[in-house]
Amino acid sequence: MDIFSVLRSIDVFSEFDPEALERLSRESRIEDCTSGQVILRFGQVVENLGVVASGKVEVRPDPTALMKKSVIVPEGQVFGEMSLLTGEPAIADVLAAVPTRMVLVPHASLTREIGKNPRAAHKLAKLLAARLVRRGNDPDEQAQANLARADALSRTSIYGEIPKECVLVLNMGSSSLKYALIVNGERRCSGLVERVGLPHARIRHEGPSGRLDQETEASSHEAGLRQVLDLLRHPEHGVLDRLEDITAVGHRVVHGGIRFSEATIIDAAVREEIRRNASLAPLHNPVNLAGIEICEKLLPPGIPQVAVFDTAFHMTMPEHAWRYAIPRGLADERQLRRFGFHGTSHKYVSETASAFLGEPPSSLRMVTCHLGNGASVAAVDHGRCVDTSMGLTPLEGLVMGTRSGDLDPGLLLLLWRQGMSHDQVDRLLNKESGLLGLSGLSSDMRELQKAADSGHPAALLAIQTFCYRVRKYIGAYAAAMGGLDALVFTGGIGENGDDIRSRVCHGLGFLGIEIDESKNRGPAGPGAPAKVISGERSRVRVLVVPTDEEGMIAAETERALKRSGVSDILKTRRDRPVPIGVSAHHVHLSPEHVEALFGRGRRLTPGKPLSQPGQYAAEEKVDLVGPKGRVERVRVLGPERPATQVEISRTEEFKLGIDAPIRASGDIHGSPGLALVGPKGRVDLREGVICALRHIHMAPEDALGFGLRDRDVVRVKVEGERSLIFGDVLVRIHPDFRLEMHIDTDEANAAEINEGMTATIESIQKRTA
Repeated sequence: MDIFSVLRSIDVFSEFDPEALERLSRESRIEDCTSGQVILRFGQVVENLGVVASGKVEVRPDPTALMKKSVIVPEGQVFGEMSLLTGEPAIADVLAAVPTRMVLVPHASLTREIGKNPRAAHKLAKLLAARLVRRGNDPDEQAQANLARADALSRTSIYGEIPKECVLVLNMGSSSLKYALIVNGERRCSGLVERVGLPHARIRHEGPSGRLDQETEASSHEAGLRQVLDLLRHPEHGVLDRLEDITAVGHRVVHGGIRFSEATIIDAAVREEIRRNASLAPLHNPVNLAGIEICEKLLPPGIPQVAVFDTAFHMTMPEHAWRYAIPRGLADERQLRRFGFHGTSHKYVSETASAFLGEPPSSLRMVTCHLGNGASVAAVDHGRCVDTSMGLTPLEGLVMGTRSGDLDPGLLLLLWRQGMSHDQVDRLLNKESGLLGLSGLSSDMRELQKAADSGHPAALLAIQTFCYRVRKYIGAYAAAMGGLDALVFTGGIGENGDDIRSRVCHGLGFLGIEIDESKNRGPAGPGAPAKVISGERSRVRVLVVPTDEEGMIAAETERALKRSGVSDILKTRRDRPVPIGVSAHHVHLSPEHVEALFGRGRRLTPGKPLSQPGQYAAEEKVDLVGPKGRVERVRVLGPERPATQVEISRTEEFKLGIDAPIRASGDIHGSPGLALVGPKGRVDLREGVICALRHIHMAPEDALGFGLRDRDVVRVKVEGERSLIFGDVLVRIHPDFRLEMHIDTDEANAAEINEGMTATIESIQKRTA
C-alpha cells in the first residue's frame, strides 16, 4: 500500500498539493491491526492523526469521558484529530473492529503543512468545528482531567507509540558533573563525576548492568564529559551504539533572569543571556554555559541543546510577590527582585501530584515543599507559581543545611560595621549557618535527629527551627491563595523524614491538614509515583512525591523542541494581524442572579452586539460593592452563564478593597466575592471576582493556520507609539469565536492602545501538553 495514494484519496487531505503530500507520506507510517486489537487507550497522549486505509475502528468511550456512545470510524475517515486543537489525551479507547490497516500521520508534520496551506486548514477546520460543537460548549473540565491522567497511563499501544526520544540530561556543578540518559521518559542510566579538576576524581554510574564506581581522569569538565560519553557507549555498562542516537541535550541552568519562563532551545542569543545572568548566579551560570560549549565540541553536529532554567517556573509570580520594597529604578536596572529556585523540582512534583490525584492543575491550590540540604517552598495556584520562599539568591526563605534563610538585612550591616569582610559574611551565611550553625554539630538532618534523640538541646533546637519555618510558610501561602487543596513534600528530607513531616504538619488542623501517622511512616505502594499521608478527615490532601529533576529536564527538553516547530510556523504568519479588543469591567450573571437583581421572571435585555458572535452588552447594569468601596453602573454581558463572574482591573481592585487573582474566564474557584446591587435586590457572592487573564479568541481555522492549540500561551507584539510585547496570553478556541485579542483597560493604557489597533503573535510560550 502506497501512503501517498491513501492520503490523496482522503477528503481531509484533498487540498494539499503533491509536494506537501509527498512530505507527509515520507514522515508517516503504516500499521496493521488484528480484530479487537487496542490502537489507543483512554488518557493516552495522542501524537498522530489516524487514517483508516482499510477496515474500520471502534471508538469506545470511558464511562467518565465526554463521549457517551461508541462510534465506528469507517474506511476513508480519520481519528485523533481533536488533539490538534486541544492537546488533550484520548477521550476514548480506540480498537480495530475488524482487521484494519491504518496510516499514522504525525501531528507535528501535519501542523507544519497546514500552516502553509489556508485551504487545507479550512477543510480540516470544518470537520473539527462540527465535532467541537457536538461535544458541547465547555469541555475544559474533562479535557484537563484527561491531561492530568495522561502521564500516569501507558503509552505502549500501536497508535501511541512515539518516535524514540533519547535525551542526555546534564547538570554541571563547580566540581561535579551529574548526568542521566532518558529514553521516552524512561531513565536508562545515570551517574555522577565527582572532584572534577581535583585529584582522585571518581565516576559513579548506574545502568542496566548494575553499578560502577571507580576513579577516573577528570582534570576538567571537558575531560569528565568525555569519560561520560565513552561510558554511555561502553560494551558492558553503556546503553548507546553511537552518539548520533542522542536526539537532544537538556542542560540544567540555574538562572534565567527575567527573560526565560520556559525551557528554551539554545542559540547564540540564549548563550549570551546565560552569560549576562552570571552576575546573579556566579557559582553556577558560568559552569552551566561551559557545559553547553563543551557539548557543542564533543557531540555530533546537529544535536539540539535546550536550557532548562531553575528560575523559569517561578516567573508567573505576580509583581507584588516578586518585587522588593526598594527604589524601583535601581531594582529594575540591576534586576534586584525575587526569582526563586528549585523550579524544576516544584514543577515536577506539582504536576505529578495533580496526575496522581486525577485532578487538573487548574483546579488545585497547592503548596510544594522541597526539603533537603537546600530547601524552598512554593505556592502553586491553579497550575501557576504565585510565590516561593527563595529570592534573588537561594539564601532567602527556609533554614537549610548551611544557609541561614530569612534574616534581618540590618544584621549584615552590623557585621560589616564590626569588621567582617564581604567574603567572611558570604561564607558565614552560605556555609556556616542553617542547621549547622544552629546545632554546632552537622548540616545533615539524619545526624541531628540521632543527636536530638540522645538529648542534645542544640540539635533539637535546629530541628524545631527548621520545622517552624516550613510550617510558617505553609500557613502564609495558604492565606495568600485563599485556601489549600494539597500539600506536597519532596527532596531528601521531605521524602524520607517522616518525623519532620509530622512536626511540620502539627498544629495545622485549622487549615484542614491532618496526618495519618500509619500512612506517614509506611511505604508507598509498589511503583506508585506518590503516597497520600493525610487522614480520612483531612480536607487537604497531603502527599509525598519523590522528585525527579532529571526526568523533568528531559520532559521540558522535549516540550521545547515541539514548541520550536510552532514558532517556525508563527514566523511565517507575521502578516496575519490579530485585532485587539479592550475589555472594561463587566459582569456575567447566572439566570438565578438575573432574577434576584432585576426581578422575578426577568431575562437580560440584549443591547449592542459584541465582537464575538452571540455575545452582547446587555441593557442591565449593577453596582459592585466591596469591603472598601463601590464601583457603580457596571455593564452586564449576555447571554446568561451557569455561574456569575465579575471581571475587574487591578485599579478597581484597590478601589473595592479586594485582591482578585488573574484567571482565565470561568476559573473562579477560590476567588474572592463581593456584593452585586441591582434595582430589585442584592446578591452576595462568596466567590467569582477575577482579573481576566489576557487572551486571544480563535476559530479552529485560525488556530490551525497559526499551529496553535486550545490553552496554548503565546507572546504577542503590539506596534505603536509605545511598542510592547505581552507575555502570558492564553489561546482559546471554539467554532463560534472570531479572531481577537482581549486585554483590560489597565493593559491597554500601559501600551497606549487605541481602537482599531492590531497585534502579531511573536512566539509560543507554553503548551499544555
